[in-house]
Amino acid sequence: MYHGRGIQGGQNGGTGRNRGNNGGQASASPSPSASQTVIGPLASDFVDITKVAPNVRNNAPRKGANASSGTFSSRCGVNAGGQHNPDNVIVAPGVADGAQHTHDYVGNVKVDNTSSNGTLAAQGTSCTNGDQSAYYWPVLRDQTKQGADANQKGGGAEGNIGSVLTPASIQITFKGNPTSKVTAMPRFLRVITGDAKAFTNGTKNANASWSCTGFENKVQLKDKYPICPAGSKVVRSFAFSSCWDGRNIDSADHRSHIVGADPNTGACPQGFKAVPQLTERLTFTEPNRTRFAVDSFPGQQHAPVTDHADFINVMSDQLMRQAVNCINSGRRCG
Repeated sequence: MYHGRGIQGGQNGGTGRNRGNNGGQASASPSPSASQTVIGPLASDFVDITKVAPNVRNNAPRKGANASSGTFSSRCGVNAGGQHNPDNVIVAPGVADGAQHTHDYVGNVKVDNTSSNGTLAAQGTSCTNGDQSAYYWPVLRDQTKQGADANQKGGGAEGNIGSVLTPASIQITFKGNPTSKVTAMPRFLRVITGDAKAFTNGTKNANASWSCTGFENKVQLKDKYPICPAGSKVVRSFAFSSCWDGRNIDSADHRSHIVGADPNTGACPQGFKAVPQLTERLTFTEPNRTRFAVDSFPGQQHAPVTDHADFINVMSDQLMRQAVNCINSGRRCG
């Protein structure tokens, strides 16, 4: 039996913990071990986006005279070949099933818990411009269908039930800074956005953003899944931190070496420099209005607020220079 989630979320990111045991959404059969855990999501995790008041405000920092207003895009496909695994080489290097949920990969064609800078640099890529970077995030599943990994770690054995959905589209775009030119990212820089354990950790590091095509400039949801109208696709968006400390490609908490810009001014904190900001936009054809979910750690109950993404920059120095030049000169490249 699936149990209800102890969480009550609002439209803009709150995650209180007062939900009762109302029953979960999943109908595919999990493994016996998974059936003893809280699965989720609940019906109350979903909201009809047409009934949500607009909450997107055009309060982006004003661009200054030294702004870097260009963009650079990598076209890396939609992982149609199904490169998936339950590892996370950034957070849990060397640990098989370190994520305890399944990741979707584009870009670098061989990323797992054993990957090193050397092996990543030696691999091919799905990106048309030769970008060997690793881009990954948890898969989205249709919970009404049996998954191919129903009895495997990262899948049904750890509560991630259902059939993995292939995105309809993936956009990977690097943007500039409203107050300064950007400097090149170092090769092998690691960046994460969001918190895979935001359901229990709270929302300090949460950065989920859910919407529907046709509504993105009006409604963005932080802790609800959208129910989209006919003809509209589910949208997951990620915006990564882009102020680098100028020294480290990673840090103990995987966050301190690269932080967010000031939300009001767009400026980086003292001692940090602006690098190209990675943004990602994924669309999915909605499988069933309230029967889909993002993969999660056990105990996170597939809460939409736990959505997250990871990035390892493996662009060649030459390609990174091209990206920086495009962004700093105000051009749209890729």
